[in-house]
Amino acid sequence: MTELLGDPAAFLQRLVLQVPALLIAVTVHELAHALVADRLGDPTARSLGRLTLNPLPHIDPLGALAFVLAGFGWAKPVPVNAQYFRKPLRDMSRVAAAGPIANFLAAFAALLLLLALKPAGLLPEAALRALSYVYTYNLVLGIFNLIPLPPLDGGHFLPYLLPRGLAGALHGLDRYGMLLLLALVFTGVIQWILGPVFVWASRLMVMLARLIV
Repeated sequence: MTELLGDPAAFLQRLVLQVPALLIAVTVHELAHALVADRLGDPTARSLGRLTLNPLPHIDPLGALAFVLAGFGWAKPVPVNAQYFRKPLRDMSRVAAAGPIANFLAAFAALLLLLALKPAGLLPEAALRALSYVYTYNLVLGIFNLIPLPPLDGGHFLPYLLPRGLAGALHGLDRYGMLLLLALVFTGVIQWILGPVFVWASRLMVMLARLIV
């Protein structure tokens, strides 16, 4: 918001590059949830038109506006009906894990393209910046959703991996998870937590990508 008031032109230029990257990250994330749920027998996402690469069905207008103004937003969650699953707890954990995994794969693909195309000079600087945003947003979204709070994917698939006692305690946060998450975001604690994780994950991805490119 400060940048918008101080230098509107720079803000708009950055936004033009960031918005497509955000749409890609959100679409990849939600489509992965929808595809896995559909594969496991739940037709809900298919019936609502969520099995698509079109970002519009996945975008929450208020969440998108919050991103533009505050740098923090959200997408429209894919509805999942666990009654269709053969093993609800296990299959829900698979659906939840699919989103972050898809973001990590998309981030890695964007990084490979950056490392391959930047030295060759095949893309203009603006396109390289846009690609770097695709990498960053996918990596951030994947890491963010690993936080073990029930509103996020980590709060849904981590209980399946934990001992029953700890899993029960985590489920007990269902009522307060969103409030805790908002507190972490608006106090800046979330950046203090995710910053070092992002740096570590990014270094790991770069190391792996350089083995290929």
